[in-house]
Amino acid sequence: MYQSQHFDKYNLINGVWDEMYNEKSIVRDHYKKVIDYLAKESPDDLNKKEELAKRLFMTQGITFTVYNSGEGIEKIFPFDIIPRIITAAEWAFVERGIKQRLTALNLFLKDIYHNQFIIKDGIVPIDIIYSCPHFLREMYQLDVPYDVYVHIAGIDLIRDYDGTFYVLEDNLRTPSGVSYMLENREITKRLFPDLLPNCNVRSVTEYPSILYKNLLSLSPRQISNPTIVLLSPGIYNSAYFEHTTLARLMGVELVEGRDLVVNNHKVYMKTTTGLQQIDVIYRRVDDEFLDPLVFNPDSVLGVAGLMGAYRKGNVAIVNAIGNGVADDKATYIYVPDMIKYYLNEEPILKNVPTHRLSNPDERDYVFKNINKMVVKKTNGSGGYGMLMGHASSEEEIEEYKLEILKDPRNFIAQPTISLSAAPCYIGGVLQPRRIDLRPYALCGPDGIEIVPGGLTRVALNEGSLVVNSSQGGGSKDTWVLS
Repeated sequence: MYQSQHFDKYNLINGVWDEMYNEKSIVRDHYKKVIDYLAKESPDDLNKKEELAKRLFMTQGITFTVYNSGEGIEKIFPFDIIPRIITAAEWAFVERGIKQRLTALNLFLKDIYHNQFIIKDGIVPIDIIYSCPHFLREMYQLDVPYDVYVHIAGIDLIRDYDGTFYVLEDNLRTPSGVSYMLENREITKRLFPDLLPNCNVRSVTEYPSILYKNLLSLSPRQISNPTIVLLSPGIYNSAYFEHTTLARLMGVELVEGRDLVVNNHKVYMKTTTGLQQIDVIYRRVDDEFLDPLVFNPDSVLGVAGLMGAYRKGNVAIVNAIGNGVADDKATYIYVPDMIKYYLNEEPILKNVPTHRLSNPDERDYVFKNINKMVVKKTNGSGGYGMLMGHASSEEEIEEYKLEILKDPRNFIAQPTISLSAAPCYIGGVLQPRRIDLRPYALCGPDGIEIVPGGLTRVALNEGSLVVNSSQGGGSKDTWVLS
């Protein structure tokens, strides 16, 4: 174990992969420069850095929205000043795995909205697709530019006790959190200006320019300066800070549904000089609210007639509508089979073993072993509606079982994975806390690009495995070394 006042209370968690220390309590090579630097800093210095980070987050309005806290809308996103470090070799493996996975998922979406070979060949059961609320018949036989459905993906990765990477879930609809990845890096540059170049940390700042380049390429009109907008649900959305950040960094207009109008199957933006035709919409509004004429008739977030303009090919929408059928947690089980079916390859990144609760045998097994399971809703997000078997009372478990029995298709179960731990600066000392990683992949006509890093989310409460910001989690900068 490292000798320094910051490390005295760093107790390795039994049976957990530690990102900083190996099993013999020796600092891993890629953490050495950072640890040497921290060892020379006094607690007072690190406390000042932590305070500066909080002030920067506050003054720059880096927030997220919590709907159920009862104490106001916006909260500062908790940030831990110690970076999470990934080696070049680890990153190359992750990158290959994500590219393979996204290639298969894009092929899957094209297939189920066209020929449905994967259903006819019995690889994915038909009831999984047709019972999914996000399988949209409105998308059937609709061609999307370059056959790319998933332009932006956030793939959640975790590491088990032996350091193996697993995919926890795929976010293929309107994945959020990338602005925190970018802001975390900017804050870290202020806190540790010398450390980043000394450690050969790769840059993540190209993300907005890669995204903008991909959006430009989707324009249905062959003009030199297509009009791109970012469609936001508005100020009360939990990711509104992100919407404003990305629109500013890309230099595109931030709009809401009320700013747009459809005329003659074309989408226009209202401006002070009249209507301006829109070519590409990067939307952060969920499918069911996009067009009140087709989906939810009560929606005021979308644009009446948008689906008609989309079907005619007069506007590109990113991500494609109907992607939710591919990141439904019941579909997740079949992604390794998709990779073998479409690509004739073995999956590089493993799935977490997952049980379908609509299968009676699997449900019986899960009910018998529920204390070792995490049970999730197939279309849940943000950590809401989960049952952590090891941390739940008998009464909570019995109530949850009754919910499952009402509609088993809506639930899956996974064994409790012992998320890896990374050092966090808490209470003036370094302490291990559980983490995951969400890298962001951008798919365009020229292929898939992944900025080297991502959002490392942290379960800040001791012993917790829940990293979601809505459940008390925070984040840290993610360093991928050259």
